[in-house]
Amino acid sequence: MNETDTSQETRSPPSGRRVPTSDDLEVSTYLEIAREREGEQPLEKPPEAPPRPETIVILDFGSQYSMLIARRVRECNVYCELVPWDAPWERVRALNPRDFILSGGPASVYDRDAPLAPAYVFETGLPVLGICYGMQLLAHQLGGRVAPSQQREYGHALIRTGDTDSPLFAGLPMSFPVWMSHGDRVIDLADDLEAAEPARLVLEDVDERLADALALLLGVADAGQRVQDTFHRHLRIPLVFVDASDRFLERLAGVTDPEEKRTIVGETFIRVFEEEADKLGRFDFIAQGTTYPDVIESAAGSGAAAKIKTHHNVGGLPREMTFQLVEPLRYLFKDEVRRVGLALGLPEEMVFRQPFPGPGLAIRIIGEVTREKLEVLRSCDWIVMDEIKQAGLYRDLWQAFAILTDSRSVGVMGDFRTYGHVVALRAVTAEDAMTADWARLPYDVLARIAGRIVNEVPAVNRVVYDITSKPPGTIEWE
Repeated sequence: MNETDTSQETRSPPSGRRVPTSDDLEVSTYLEIAREREGEQPLEKPPEAPPRPETIVILDFGSQYSMLIARRVRECNVYCELVPWDAPWERVRALNPRDFILSGGPASVYDRDAPLAPAYVFETGLPVLGICYGMQLLAHQLGGRVAPSQQREYGHALIRTGDTDSPLFAGLPMSFPVWMSHGDRVIDLADDLEAAEPARLVLEDVDERLADALALLLGVADAGQRVQDTFHRHLRIPLVFVDASDRFLERLAGVTDPEEKRTIVGETFIRVFEEEADKLGRFDFIAQGTTYPDVIESAAGSGAAAKIKTHHNVGGLPREMTFQLVEPLRYLFKDEVRRVGLALGLPEEMVFRQPFPGPGLAIRIIGEVTREKLEVLRSCDWIVMDEIKQAGLYRDLWQAFAILTDSRSVGVMGDFRTYGHVVALRAVTAEDAMTADWARLPYDVLARIAGRIVNEVPAVNRVVYDITSKPPGTIEWE
């Protein structure tokens, strides 16, 4: 042993502390034996850890609403977890399952590679609730029959529970609205299944390391000045404003595919951030306001989920980045994010601002994005917001905005023929953006918006109103 090791071995223990020796342990053992002989009971062992709470396990078959199922269960103060449909039994057993819920999904039970419910769902004997595709799987795997519907059903519908004593419908009215999104139906149940109106059984369907964060406003958004003003007035955070519109427009030139637009915006977004950060010093983190609807619509959570669209801050980011990504809101719905904002004391002006798409106005222009189209859309969108706020409807709506379509129409203005852009208005109500309904705006408000747009924006001669719910449509057009 070298001199350093010897000195460490003979160093005295700190004052007030005694290091146990092997003799101490031996004496302690003899004392315990003596106490037992005198009739004393040995010291009790430390209490065992409490058992894991029972869990409702939700098997995710790729539904866009699987997380919404989990959220509704937790709102009943019942613990649940969402796991992939092919999760092994070892993983599920560790959750101490009490019941199973089989979610919906985009597949048909007769597809060649259709995901199936694992054997343990049936072998454990636990209660199972099937929703949409999950209901069809139960019928199919237990001997019933599922067939394509003659007419697919999407959007708003009314469910009637009928005359049933099933606890599944306890506390529910005789009829209530639901959102449907399916093309198959159960036509025969297995003998082991009890039905309550078979075809409509189950609802037919923050760290100090970020204190010196770098914030940049990029690309084709229309919020630059307003966001700067909000930051300076309320947060007093040093803000660097970067006008990268030329770069974004150059990258987007000639591009018409919505997915390609989103990918280009996501990649350019990061590259501009990296370049600006290099000018200011070292920045290790990039914080994003990714929310759960962004994740599931980008199919980032389940191998069975169909990708609806790539959100630039989820699937649209480049694989190689110099930053570490921080997403504190990733598994929260947007209305939950608002509650967090209020709890943190953020001003209502910020908290209740309507959501704005990450790729900006690039996905509200159908077709190629040009500077001229951006100016047209900005003018239209300002009129929409102005009239919505003047009518006192802003807080009642989830989103309201204009879309510059790729259609043109013939019109007549001042006795002259015109051939101008068609602008679509979109206004929706929603709780968390997982589903949405078109807003029943007053006719006079619609009339004022349309009248101002065709009179104040020379390139536009027709305005239409989108009355599509989600599903089947998404809130944004692209």
